[in-house]
Amino acid sequence: MNRKHFLTSVLTAGAAVPAWSAGIPGTKVASLPRIPSYLVPGDVIGITCPAGFITLKEIEPAIQQIESWGFKIKVGATVGKRDFSFGGTDGERAADLQQMLDDPSLKAILCARGGYGAVRIVDQLDFSGLSNHPKWVIGFSDITVLLCHIHRNLNMASIHSKMCNSFPDDWSKAEPVQVASILSIREALTGVPMQYPTAAHDKNRTGVAEGVLVGGNLKTIETLSGSRSDMDTTGKILFVEDTGEYLYSIDRMFWHLERTGKLAGLQGLVVGGFKVKPDDPGEEFGRTLYDIVQERVKPFHFPVAFDFPVGHQKNNFALKCGMPHRLTVTAEKVILEDIHS
Repeated sequence: MNRKHFLTSVLTAGAAVPAWSAGIPGTKVASLPRIPSYLVPGDVIGITCPAGFITLKEIEPAIQQIESWGFKIKVGATVGKRDFSFGGTDGERAADLQQMLDDPSLKAILCARGGYGAVRIVDQLDFSGLSNHPKWVIGFSDITVLLCHIHRNLNMASIHSKMCNSFPDDWSKAEPVQVASILSIREALTGVPMQYPTAAHDKNRTGVAEGVLVGGNLKTIETLSGSRSDMDTTGKILFVEDTGEYLYSIDRMFWHLERTGKLAGLQGLVVGGFKVKPDDPGEEFGRTLYDIVQERVKPFHFPVAFDFPVGHQKNNFALKCGMPHRLTVTAEKVILEDIHS
């Protein structure tokens, strides 16, 4: 894939932004998102492990690349720690992330990797430090827990993107699409308005939508339902992705979206990468991912875009969660663009 087919960054000015409500019914939040300051050379980014474990050696390529962008790195205490699959005990991971949330010298927090574990510590965290000193929280997959929690409770923007474990050891040998997706993190952090043109898909549903962009890992979104980290999708553009799930499980998750009202109020739906487990012999589900989504969105009229470059794949581009976007789906192409930078 060529980068220009998946990512162009365009500087625009004067885009009108409707005053969308970004809150949960009964939750008092401002109508427009709180946007952390964009980074400039010399700013400090913290790296921590709120979920799975990773070694310092494994994150060195990410550190070197980020420092080449002009930023400084603060390595958290959980990097190199391990409690079975976790990056330290629940207490250690919570303490490390808490320190970074409270640290006014940090301008961003990059989660080192996903895996599993953020839900085990999110209720131990005090987000008042983040509220007082806004900074970008960056990650995806299991980190969807933090992105959703921050959006619901602080109405603050965050970045859904690759993490340290996705940076190549040898930058010169990396595929162009991998390079492009990692560079999109820098562009998101420095305030470049993002625009993602992608190829048309014959299963897409055309239309134009504007709304705050929310989403992430679909299974994680499902598990947050009814919790203090649950997301409200009313009036918003939802993006979803997942990996390692059977088709019947994906079908169940989309039924859950409908039954909990998360599809009814949508302005648009973006379906990213789904790595599907093969059906067990004799237990074939008989429907494709496209069939599943089309069945569930049939009662509604918002635009739908398939095969968007986000998810557990090399073409996983940075998205600014909690910020107004425009989704344009035509027979020729799809464009998702940030309209409030």
